[in-house]
Parts: sequence; structure tokens; C-alpha cells
Amino acid sequence: MDARVCDLAAATPDSRDRYVDLLRVLSLGAVVLGHWLMAAVTDEGVGNLLAVVPELQLLTWALQVMPVFFFVGGFSHALSYRSLRRKHPEGAALYPAFLRARLQRLLRPTMVFILVWGAAALIVQLLGGDGGLTGVALRLVTQPLWFIGIYLAMVAFTPPLLRLHERYGWGAFGALVAAAVAVDLARFALAVPYVEFLNFVFVWLAVHQLGFLRADGAIRLPAALACAGLVGAVALVAFGPYPLSMVGMPGEKVSNMAPPTLALLCHGLWLVGAVESLKSPGTRLVRRARVWQAVIAANGIAMTAFLWHLTAMLGVYGTMLALDVPLPEPASAGWWVQTPIRVAVAAGLTALLVAAFRSFERPVPTAVAAGGSGPAAALGITLCLLGVLGLSMVGFGGLLEGKSATLIAVRVTAPVTVAMALIGWLLVERSGGGRRPR
Repeated sequence: MDARVCDLAAATPDSRDRYVDLLRVLSLGAVVLGHWLMAAVTDEGVGNLLAVVPELQLLTWALQVMPVFFFVGGFSHALSYRSLRRKHPEGAALYPAFLRARLQRLLRPTMVFILVWGAAALIVQLLGGDGGLTGVALRLVTQPLWFIGIYLAMVAFTPPLLRLHERYGWGAFGALVAAAVAVDLARFALAVPYVEFLNFVFVWLAVHQLGFLRADGAIRLPAALACAGLVGAVALVAFGPYPLSMVGMPGEKVSNMAPPTLALLCHGLWLVGAVESLKSPGTRLVRRARVWQAVIAANGIAMTAFLWHLTAMLGVYGTMLALDVPLPEPASAGWWVQTPIRVAVAAGLTALLVAAFRSFERPVPTAVAAGGSGPAAALGITLCLLGVLGLSMVGFGGLLEGKSATLIAVRVTAPVTVAMALIGWLLVERSGGGRRPR
């Protein structure tokens, strides 16, 4: 084990909630493994295993764990903002300092990922090699960035939503749930166009708000929360217009993910209640020295691994195609036999990519800047989240042809979204960082 990791583990105070760190690692790990397993690649293209075997869609009720990550984010954001507020009660430059503190380890590796893939995409297309699996890769590798965009929005809204939580408690959460219900009613019962996109805000911020409640010890009956969420999700899928899968499926008319639905919110409640019900044994587990060291090590590279795991997976399949290694029919016996090998090789390649880019995930300590600009920081995070979301939609394919996608009723291209993300990141960095204290 790395000496730095051992030192960090030894210095961990008893007051730290180590179970939250474990949940963060496990949720991202489950997403990575899920993506590797769902990819159904053949000589003809990339499909989805859940579409090949629809019965497997039920597994998404346990493996679609992004709500857990956002829930953990809410808990961490509440503690971080309150800590800054105690240290700087005068409130000078508090918002930009909070943004930079929470986003540094997220945005730096993300911007490196975008720049590296952007340069590679430009070179590949200038050389005319953007066909086949390469063209698919240019389109797919940016799709997980939607998660980064949603997370940026959560960080941006933390200060006002935390104030609402501190005043109304469960009432603030209830208001977000009511808004999500109203959106789905307007969407499915009244056929109001475009209203469904509001649930990108209401559904995910409701899950995030549960993290605030956890920070105050307000989730006292997690089993009841899990049961209510599970019953609600089952009823909505059984009797409503909601599909079984809790992840997006190709060609489906209604997706629980994009945009999020009330069914996905109930799924989030079920997962949050379930992981909170396991808090006691999970806490005992993570207090073991070796387990805690492993959690610290994994947390230090988690975002880098998440960003590059699809690159590794596509690299494995590309190598197999280049070497004429047979690709069995998805879900066939041969495909399942080959799966552990593909996953192991993808994990190894991801480890190499992490070794190459992990340094960008390390935080750079800074003080709160006396002259930090709140408006500049707000503009920066807005540009950044819109740029990242736009890039997740348009991808790097068709870069030279000006391929575009619709982002909130506006057509955007990859160069435009990259520029927005970079400018936004620089604004957040410049507005929120003071000099490192001596």
C-alpha cells in the first residue's frame, strides 16, 4: 500500500463518516462495471445487452446506483459548505471558494479528458480514420459526462438549497418531490411539450437533498424509506407509462433516465433507504485498517477511473477486432465465457490510464480569496455545466463536419461546448482561489 495512503488512513479522525466514502467508491465502481457488462459489441457495431436480453433489465433496480452517488454528494456538500461558513462567518467570497473547493478534483481531470480526446478526435478525422468502431468511440466516450454536468448543478445549488433545508427540513425535500410529480403529470396526463426536462433539476436535486437530511441525522427510518420507494417504483412501472429499466434503452419512447421520471425518483428513495439500512455493518467493515486504506486509495483515483473506463473498454474491443479475435453473439454461452476476460483486461487498461492521468485529480490547497467574485463563479459553473452536458450529447464524432445537438433549444457543436466548459472552468478557478497559506 502507498505510504501516503497509509499516512492518510492513520490520520483519519474518529469523527469522519467513513461509510460515506465507501458508498462513493462502490457507487462509481458499480457504474463502471455496469457499463462494461452492458456493452454488446459485434462486428456490426455496439449494442446494449439489456436490449438483447430484456429480462436482465430488472437488475438495473439494484445496479443503477447513480442516486447513491448524488445522495452522498449532498451529504458532503452540506458538511463542506458549513465548514467554510464557520471559518468565514463574514461570508466574503464564500460561494466562489466553496465552488472551487468542491470542484477542483472533479473539473481538472475532466478538462484533461476533454482536451486529450478532442485532440485525438481531430487527428483521427484529419487522417480519415473515423469509421467503424473508432467512429462509435468518438460518439460514446463523452456520454458519461452527463453525470458531471448534473453534479455541477448540484454543487451550484447547494448554498440556497441548504438554506431551505435548514429552514424547512423535510419540507424542502417534499417541495422538490411535489415539483417532480407535477412535471410528470403535465408530461403524461396533459401532454405539455418539453416540460419533462425540468425533472433533470427536480428529481436529481431531491435525491441530493436527502444527503442534507442525512447530514443532520434526519433519516431515522431508512427501512421505511426503502419500502416506500420500492413500492412506489413497482406501482409506477406496473400501472403507469414507465419502463422497467432504470437506465436508458435504445429506441424506447419513454426513458426513466433521460429525462428522469418519478419512477427513477422512487428508485432513488429505495436505494438511499437500502444503503442507510446497512450503515451499521458498513461502518464496522470500513473501520478495518486495510479496508479503509483501500477506500482512501480508490477515492483518490475514482473520478479519473470513471472518466477513462469507456476508453479502456473500447480499446479492448478495438484490439480484439484488429487481431481478428472472434466476438461471440451477445448473451450467448461463448459471450458469457469471454466476459470475465474482457472485464479483467478493461480493468488493467483502466489502471494504466489512471496511472497516466491520476495527478490531475490531486487537490491543490488554497485559501479563501478575499476578492473572489460570486457572479464570476456563478457564470463559470453555468458555462461549465452547459458545456459538459452539451458535449455529452454531441460527442466528438463529425467534428470537422460541424455535427450538432440540441441543448435547451439551442444547437451546439463539439468545439462550442468544449470552449464553454474550458472558459467556465477557468472562471471558477480564478474567482474562487486565493494563495496557498504559508
